[in-house]
Amino acid sequence: SGPNGRIVKADVEAALAKGPAPKAAPAPQPAAAAPAPAAAPAPKAPAAPITAPHQAVPHSTMRKVIARRLSESKATIPHFYVTMDIELDALLKLRGQLNAASPKDGPGAFKLSVNDLVIKAAAVTLRRIPKVNASWTDDATILYDDVDISVAVSISDGLITPIIRKADQKGLAAISNEMKDLAARAKAGKLKPEEFQGGGFSISNMGMYGVSDFSAIINPPQAGILAVSAGTQRPVVKDGALAIATVMTCTLSVDHRIVDGALAAEWMQAFKGIVEQPLSLML
Repeated sequence: SGPNGRIVKADVEAALAKGPAPKAAPAPQPAAAAPAPAAAPAPKAPAAPITAPHQAVPHSTMRKVIARRLSESKATIPHFYVTMDIELDALLKLRGQLNAASPKDGPGAFKLSVNDLVIKAAAVTLRRIPKVNASWTDDATILYDDVDISVAVSISDGLITPIIRKADQKGLAAISNEMKDLAARAKAGKLKPEEFQGGGFSISNMGMYGVSDFSAIINPPQAGILAVSAGTQRPVVKDGALAIATVMTCTLSVDHRIVDGALAAEWMQAFKGIVEQPLSLML
């Protein structure tokens, strides 16, 4: 009521005398929209048709198990790799001397392979550095009391890993004869489950195929696998001079959740030292 529509004291007093204005009715809310139907999962793109002449070979149960376990291993285990070149000449010399001392036949006869000595060397290394002889679980790291080594053996239907139990406590002849027996029965499909299930560490040796270098996939739930390649003559430098030595390349694959890089390197360094000075295997 003031000049030019201004609010003055009389307007305020009159408004107070009338009391509060009635509340306005709430505006009607719009009806809730009906929930949208869940989107159907996008269909997988069909595999490209195979048009070339071919033969479809159904997967065996073993091949399916191998595919599942190796896929899970690569998908769930953070692999870490350490590679070293290792000289074999001293090991080959010791092998030749031991084989020459073996009886020609009978229960005490043996014929050592390089793989037999590698198994023993890995077992001794695992005893010295036991944190690699392990498995990961969500609650704890499992450290195995025994050194049980799984050794990869190729069979007609895939791959199987018979186990040398307590390999660090066995002599070379015992390991050699046991490995030959396990490999023969593996190829014949006559292994018992306890002979290939378990183990704390694996070895995959492809040296007999002339493979120069490779990395192996960890065999879960183990924490490590050693890939062993062929021993070949290579130029090396010794005491500042060029020489020829028999050298094999080995790669240790480890589960990085358990085995750190420094620990993997320490293991490989110890393994290299044992192989290059193999008389310690006789102790």
